Amino acid sequence: MTTPAAFYDAIDSTWPAAALHRIGPWMLRDGAGGGKRVSAATATRPVTDADIGMAEDGMRGFGQRPLFMIRDTDKALDRLLDARGYTIVDPVNGYITDSATLTDKPIPRVTAFAIWEPLAIMAEIWAKGGIGPERLDVMARAKTKTGILARWNEKPAGTGFVAVHNGIAMVHAVEVLEHQRRQGVAGWIMRAAAFWAQNHGADRMAVLCVEANQPANALYQRCREHSELSGVGNMPIVRFS
Repeated sequence: MTTPAAFYDAIDSTWPAAALHRIGPWMLRDGAGGGKRVSAATATRPVTDADIGMAEDGMRGFGQRPLFMIRDTDKALDRLLDARGYTIVDPVNGYITDSATLTDKPIPRVTAFAIWEPLAIMAEIWAKGGIGPERLDVMARAKTKTGILARWNEKPAGTGFVAVHNGIAMVHAVEVLEHQRRQGVAGWIMRAAAFWAQNHGADRMAVLCVEANQPANALYQRCREHSELSGVGNMPIVRFS
């Protein structure tokens, strides 16, 4: 059974910030424009209201708007931020399963390929989904990683990114071209990622999905129904002022 701490550690290692700053009871992340997840502060121990100002000043010091990630043990911090007028943005569902549950059927020929470094068409597909150069830089910072390129109807259809940390493979940045959606492409990306993960020592597969992305959550729910994919709760919740 994967612990929440191991799950969070895999998130940080497979989608890494440009720099980490330990300040008092905080881990501050310099995201270098790579998005909220790599730009959020997390508490490393219980904090007081006075500690929040320390984190805010630190994030502003390297040009970021104060942003906090709330995890399953952060209920007290959640209340402190709420009292300061912070609002919730992008609550996220986390899912994890055995890699073997997604390798129960072979990938059809010329359907999905593990490729690193990304091809130009992969960057183009990501760009159409709002995943630009700064997020590609996040991918490049991960250690053991690959991209997945999917084809459907004999044309490029979608792409994704997967990286491994301590036996957990996390899939990020799954994007399918609009005209290729609702044909199972994202599912094949997940399965191709699982085959690659097994070959790189990962016996667990994980993914994050914002609650508002109903089609993606439906995909992971279907995976749970058919391959015992298990939810690990709504985490993390990101809050910002």
